[in-house]
Amino acid sequence: MTRYGSPGASAREDERPGAALFALARAWAAGAVVLLFTEYVQATVVYEHVATAARMETFGGRLLLIHLPNALCIGLAVWAAARIHRAPFRDSVPWHLTSALTVPVAAQLLNMGLQWERLSAEGLLMSNAVLAVACVAGWAADRLQEDA
Repeated sequence: MTRYGSPGASAREDERPGAALFALARAWAAGAVVLLFTEYVQATVVYEHVATAARMETFGGRLLLIHLPNALCIGLAVWAAARIHRAPFRDSVPWHLTSALTVPVAAQLLNMGLQWERLSAEGLLMSNAVLAVACVAGWAADRLQEDA
């Protein structure tokens, strides 16, 4: 019987039933923690101290104070989830994309569902554009780190 840390232990762990799902769950947990933490910082710092009614009236102000910080939060969550997703499961592109993108997409769907009545066309289009751009940026950061 081998113990954890021995050369053959990791190969057997990857063959256990549910190992791929556990790897996904770890990645989702990491993405959720990063997304919640960064969104909390954004809400407490940006919204409470920097965002004023005058600054939020213009599109540029909303872009600078809402959409760009959201892109940073989402990009960091995608990157964290992708980095935590371990080999050999990260070698499968569909599984790796699922591990990295599930939390931000689910958070976006939840946010849109909860705020559907107050959602404007600009908010809907920009939040989805931010989601797409941030997911690509987070994925690219993971791929660049993988290649390095």
